Amino acid sequence: MSTPETKKKKSSFQAPLCVWLGLSVRNFFKLFAMRPPFHWSKTHRVILAFAHSIVNSIFNTIESVFYGRKIAKTVVDEEPLFIIGHWRSGTTLLHNLISKDESYTYCNLYQVLFHGHFLTTESFVTKATAWLLPKTRPMDNMSLGWQHPQEDEMFLVQKTLISPYLMLAFQEDTSIYDDHFELTNLSEEKRAFWKQSLMTFLKKLTLKNPGKKILLKSPTHTFRIPVLLEMFPNAKFVFISREPYTVYKSGIHLRKTLFLENGFCKSTFKGLEDMTLNLYRRLFDVYERDRHLIPEGNLHELSFEDLEVDPVEELRKVYENLNLPGFDKLEQNLKAELADHHEFRKNKYEMEDEEMKRRIYEKWKPAFERFGYPSDLDLDGKPARQVV
Repeated sequence: MSTPETKKKKSSFQAPLCVWLGLSVRNFFKLFAMRPPFHWSKTHRVILAFAHSIVNSIFNTIESVFYGRKIAKTVVDEEPLFIIGHWRSGTTLLHNLISKDESYTYCNLYQVLFHGHFLTTESFVTKATAWLLPKTRPMDNMSLGWQHPQEDEMFLVQKTLISPYLMLAFQEDTSIYDDHFELTNLSEEKRAFWKQSLMTFLKKLTLKNPGKKILLKSPTHTFRIPVLLEMFPNAKFVFISREPYTVYKSGIHLRKTLFLENGFCKSTFKGLEDMTLNLYRRLFDVYERDRHLIPEGNLHELSFEDLEVDPVEELRKVYENLNLPGFDKLEQNLKAELADHHEFRKNKYEMEDEEMKRRIYEKWKPAFERFGYPSDLDLDGKPARQVV
């Protein structure tokens, strides 16, 4: 009989990559002092993370010596553009498309993994190790490479250990990271450290790509609109939604993949359905509560379905509604990207469990109604008949 671990061998394409490879020695020991669940079969992952932590700490020190003053003096002149929305709602596709605007800089895979020394090491390490990377991401068919846009939450979890992505190490204990979504229940000291860490990272991106605006994408930032506005009062936000049943099925697949590829224990996926249901509803409620805080003209909403049908037109709306310059140049740069997009084959997620479909709709009904997605259920709660 197959188990989650045996299935991993058939579906694992992450190669040696692991979210913990960017830890410093100090944060490696801080993480394990929290006692994440461990199984001996994951010993190689612990050893690899520890070995990298030694190298990271050495190069972090070197970078601090040579770039510390320059980083401190760097000013982030342009306020960032944040792409937000639930996981598997199309944030990555949107991120990839807008990244073709050459007036923006963004954090790539190497920079979020090795955030402490990418100014020093990126140019030569990426060339030497490109062959080690898989061609596609482990959770879907999107292409992968050191220079591909990546979400900054991967840097935050390693640098601060204040991130919901601690769930990758503590897969069944939400209490470890529950306060790391909205950050409101953290001490002032921890909040200040989190904000300082993010700002330093953005200064490094600016130092590497002077004169460019910053494009950031992380679903977790959907919970942090008030904090982000404290840092960047005039920041722009793009929120993307997607058909909820697809988001649920794809989200389950995403979590299983990331748990297997980044955990230190054998993944049982205990409580995964409830965790996924509750997190989506929490994100929706927090977004509905906080989106009015964003200044008028600084928030644009769109759907994945519309973006997929006509990317150029949807991006035109983004640029027009947020008063962003440079769309004509972006449209030219998108030609090659859109050709790749048409060849990209999405994973298919069909909701066959009617009882689960009913649970999803009951839990997420406000989101179905808010974003205009049909329930596919009769009013009495029974599945709607399919018209042939």
